[in-house]
Amino acid sequence: MDPRFPARLDDPLAPAREATVEMLQQRRPQFSLPQPFYNDERLFQLDMQEIFEKEWLFAGMTCEIPSKGNYMTLEVGDNPVVIVRGNNGEVHAFHNVCRHRGSRLCVTNKGKVAKLVCPYHQWTYELDGRLLFAGSDMGKDFDLASHGLKPVHVRTGGGYIFVSLADEAPEIDGFLESLDHYLAPYDIENLKVAAESNIIEECNWKLVIENNRECYHCNGAHPELLNSLQEFDDTDDPRATQAYKDLVARKQADWEAQGVPYKLTRLGRRNRLTRTPLLNGVESMTMNGKRASKKLMGNLQSADLGSLRILHLPNSWNHFMGDHAVVFRVLPLGPQKTLVTTKWLVHKDAAESIDYDLAEMRRVWDATNDQDRRLAEENQRGINSKSYEPGPYSETFEFGVIDFVDWYSERMLDNLGHSAPHLRLAQS
Repeated sequence: MDPRFPARLDDPLAPAREATVEMLQQRRPQFSLPQPFYNDERLFQLDMQEIFEKEWLFAGMTCEIPSKGNYMTLEVGDNPVVIVRGNNGEVHAFHNVCRHRGSRLCVTNKGKVAKLVCPYHQWTYELDGRLLFAGSDMGKDFDLASHGLKPVHVRTGGGYIFVSLADEAPEIDGFLESLDHYLAPYDIENLKVAAESNIIEECNWKLVIENNRECYHCNGAHPELLNSLQEFDDTDDPRATQAYKDLVARKQADWEAQGVPYKLTRLGRRNRLTRTPLLNGVESMTMNGKRASKKLMGNLQSADLGSLRILHLPNSWNHFMGDHAVVFRVLPLGPQKTLVTTKWLVHKDAAESIDYDLAEMRRVWDATNDQDRRLAEENQRGINSKSYEPGPYSETFEFGVIDFVDWYSERMLDNLGHSAPHLRLAQS
């Protein structure tokens, strides 16, 4: 212990850390989490420090910053981040904080610049973060080289951009290789964002992810989605019928012939990739099951490719079809407030109103997002009750939720410096 801080005054969350470790080590397996994990301000701060500031986060797509000087921004709790395309096509990420007096540099969600210029006092940075100009009033001994932007770990794979605010970022190579493999036919660099929605859900971020990780609720809540989507994506699922297994066999033979990856890949509990058929005769996630865009993505030759589902914990799930893709990003805003961003991607040459009807393309997931928002918010209101206690998950219908809560518990304990051997054993 640092003798200058004998009472740990530098860590006001110390008691919460101890309580969190105790609750996670004592929690009942295959049950939901204790109430504070869903509504307590101190637990939210720990989530930000130990999960969102240490793990790899989905930030956006490389096609969103297609050329030199294109940038995008995001806020990870109190940490603004800017991601910019560099002079030689490389992707850089920095803390979006001027080294002068701390102002944000880029104040819009997206844009294009020749240099990164602080709007406050016009300190100017190269796209690789080097400080180029700080005015003539900083003194003759001022060292430009010592005041470059502070970098954020950034990696790309399959057209995805991930950032990590950790001092030392965790391993991600295996997942990036899988993304490169699965998404090669889509040529993500040559897609574009046709539409984007941002909704605020008045609930904890973990409830957003839990809701996504099961379709137990789909039959009673998502009529638009079930026009096209199978409620499960694995022939080993106990709910899988023989008709579904036969459909999978036929479609996989077609995909094999086309050289389109489809096999289920799991990388621990964090990442899951698999291609699964949509309902028989359905090509895309639209109300009528027909393709939403006449122009297919990448070098694909068929729209009938089911849905390539990609999971990345803690903050993304995705659906890639032959004609368009839908990608999701989750960012916590508070103990009971979460930003959910949805982006619809199409071929960069697809023309709105000619190749695709944007309203029709959005209809299914706009409806589904709103339905999920209401469900998660009602879940939050019930959890806030003094009567709430952790309830059991269904191993059949909610195995994905069990995996998420176990992953969260393991990562939280590990990042707090405690082991979770029972969780690692279950994972292996």
